[in-house]
Amino acid sequence: MDNQQLIDLALGGVMTVIGWFARELWTAVKELKTDLSKMREDLPKVYLAKDDYKSDLKEIRDMLGKIFDKLDGKQDK
Repeated sequence: MDNQQLIDLALGGVMTVIGWFARELWTAVKELKTDLSKMREDLPKVYLAKDDYKSDLKEIRDMLGKIFDKLDGKQDK
């Protein structure tokens, strides 16, 4: 074998490894895209919306305010 054939074989091997790696990256990116789209669909169903959280928190604050008012009234007696 002469030098040109050795260089061609080495470059062929390197290009094969690079091609395999690029294919693996391509597959991983496609899987991530499908996972992301699935997560976008499921996210509103699983997690609490911000407006719902605010309204529930307001109700809790109102109840606590009433409790504190009653406690202040009891403390004066």
